[in-house]
Amino acid sequence: MTKIVPVSGPELVTYADELAALLVEAVEGGASVGFLAPLDREAAAVWWRERAAAVEAGSHQVWIARDEERPLGTIGLVKAPMPNARHRAEVAKLVVRPSARGRGVGRALLTAVERSAAADGLALLVLDTETGSDAERLYRSAGWTPCGSVPDYAADPYGTLRATTFYYRALGPREASPAGPSQ
Repeated sequence: MTKIVPVSGPELVTYADELAALLVEAVEGGASVGFLAPLDREAAAVWWRERAAAVEAGSHQVWIARDEERPLGTIGLVKAPMPNARHRAEVAKLVVRPSARGRGVGRALLTAVERSAAADGLALLVLDTETGSDAERLYRSAGWTPCGSVPDYAADPYGTLRATTFYYRALGPREASPAGPSQ
């Protein structure tokens, strides 16, 4: 059975090696999540450990999908730092182990993030993904709205520039804007 769990900063450090193996496997399987193949496992572990301080500070959240043996997937949420953007966050690094794809792991991770964000009072989520990817099909089927595509935005794991599509998901009512200067 797959269990989705949020992790603290110290837990992220503890899981760094397992998450590195997951990330390396996903990149080798063609996942376009910001890294180029071949991804060195120790470099991937360092990348995860470097996220721990942001998780502990509350500006970044990470969830792991686990079975009894190992992580099957992960997802992050990065809160916008500026005062005028505190109503939104970016979904980042949705990664599912290739052998676990097609079993609802990605959807469960995405749902966990959406629910947590809504419970935290966030009203808008954004993300980007490689145009035409399996991830794009997941986001569309989960009700995310595409809002534009940029050609040659990022390289896939093999170094080929690919288009990226940006998506958003409204979670709740917008708050009224503060009144501007009197006229």
